[in-house]
Amino acid sequence: MTSKKKNKIEEPAEAYEVTPKSEVSSEELHPVLVQLLEKSIKEIEEGKTFTHEEVMRMTKEKYPFLK
Repeated sequence: MTSKKKNKIEEPAEAYEVTPKSEVSSEELHPVLVQLLEKSIKEIEEGKTFTHEEVMRMTKEKYPFLK
């Protein structure tokens, strides 16, 4: 059991293709989800969001023990 390959894991050789079977329209979504999506899009357009860098800076300031 000194072989370096004993714990080797390989991906299957098959190529998996993912294709959506059907498009989801807003009529199929729950009304609350549609409202939340519309609100989120509006907040993005108004610039009420944070960049990843801003969130990371704020987190490090609030929790300095995190690396």
